[in-house]
Amino acid sequence: MKKTFLCYTLIVILAGTACKKEFTVRPALDAPTIDNYYNTAEQVRGATATLYGLAWFDFLDKGLDCIGEVRSGNEFTWDGQYSSFKDFTTTATDPRLAESWRALYKVAGWSNVLINALEYKKAQGVTGSFIDQGIAESRFIRGVAYFYIARIWGDAPIVTDPGALAQTGNFAVPRYFQKDVLRFAIEDFKYAESLLPETDAKGRVTKYSAKGMMAKVYLYRNDYDSAKTKAGEVIASGKYDLFNDYFGMFTSSANNNNIESLFALQHAITNEWGSQNSLQAFRAPGNLLVTGDGWSSIIPTLDILAAYESGDMRRRWSIMEHGMVYPAWKPTRDGNPTFNTFMANGYKYDTAQASPLGIKTSTRSNISKYVVGPGSSTEPVLSQKTQICTYILRYADVLLMYAESVLGTSASTSDATALAALNKVRARAGLAPKTSFTKDDILRERRVELAFEGDYWFDITRQGYQKAKAIIEAQNRGYKNDNGSETIVRAVFNQNQMFLPIPVSETAQNPLLTEPAVAYYK
Repeated sequence: MKKTFLCYTLIVILAGTACKKEFTVRPALDAPTIDNYYNTAEQVRGATATLYGLAWFDFLDKGLDCIGEVRSGNEFTWDGQYSSFKDFTTTATDPRLAESWRALYKVAGWSNVLINALEYKKAQGVTGSFIDQGIAESRFIRGVAYFYIARIWGDAPIVTDPGALAQTGNFAVPRYFQKDVLRFAIEDFKYAESLLPETDAKGRVTKYSAKGMMAKVYLYRNDYDSAKTKAGEVIASGKYDLFNDYFGMFTSSANNNNIESLFALQHAITNEWGSQNSLQAFRAPGNLLVTGDGWSSIIPTLDILAAYESGDMRRRWSIMEHGMVYPAWKPTRDGNPTFNTFMANGYKYDTAQASPLGIKTSTRSNISKYVVGPGSSTEPVLSQKTQICTYILRYADVLLMYAESVLGTSASTSDATALAALNKVRARAGLAPKTSFTKDDILRERRVELAFEGDYWFDITRQGYQKAKAIIEAQNRGYKNDNGSETIVRAVFNQNQMFLPIPVSETAQNPLLTEPAVAYYK
């Protein structure tokens, strides 16, 4: 077992070289082994830091948008890499699906390696709170990975000891019921809650991160009382608040790990492919990024544009539309003085000007979240690479979860604590307070607050099939024609589309994945 630990441990240690210097300490690489490593807090924190970025990349690169946003009706695309998710034609051979599966099980696998290695160190007599905290941090990350897995695929394998599987050579792991995968994630979060500190360095998860993620799982399971309790504990802690610059939170890495962030993935611009946040390349308009990385592969749908209330500032903070100017972004093109003059006082999003000055997508808009601009000395951009963090759990989400949990199964509520939570989010957006709200109200609020963050698909599917079908089939998933008229497109949604198929590359190696799910907990 020691040799197996060592094999996987070296993978995690070496991955640490891709992390930001201020977030982790690069481990020494002079023949590390399970016996001579993980003996200090610095070594353990250097290893756990690897779980915050690199392993997630193949999911974040396109899978987050494909599954969370394109499939949900928030994002439109003509790009073949995303289009099957728009049309509900995704099959088990889809490469984006396979990438997402591999990435999320890689996150869980790397977490397992560290959990088992640190448990081994404890058994060998290594003591110190840093060992328990390292295990808790790893279990938190593993819990997040399995929460995504359960929501994307439903019934799915659970693996806790990849080393043991590697030793036996038998990788035939069955699918377990989704309810068991969700329970597994909750148990990881409970463990993390019990041993993580109340505060830590920026970017590191805390016990309140665990409470917030538990609230999210409970809400997904419609366990409203438990969700209310955990979200309420985060609110009562007073350790988090809404950040005062919603737009800047998603457009400047200077705002990484701000007071609103309970859990975010960390990125850096390095020579290591996958260390970065690559979302800008696929979201930004081509006339903003003059290096060819702004492809407008995914853009806001007509349906999400219609979802914003009049006066909601989140629309202009999340979406580029005609007439918007971004003074800090000043793209230039060699040998093109007309373009340079046009952008001299900042980037102009103009759907009236001819290319290359203007931009005219199929919905006359682009996403601005995770777009940091053309690059500068203070905000580096390098060929599909930015260093802005990826938010997985924000305090705004916690507030909205609390409000929804108070509502529960009631038709509406005017509960003062629920309204306080909801209206705090609305106030930042410049909207008038509500005096009561319904489930549809809170779902719309969540949709626009968390738009383009990969969450809406899961909000839809946790409503159950009939409600999900009604939401999706009511959407206008169409586009604008050259003359400005709309082509309305409606989706047809069936129950077998609530979850995605397991990639064929996995079922070919493990036929148990094609068989009915079994219980994980006896």
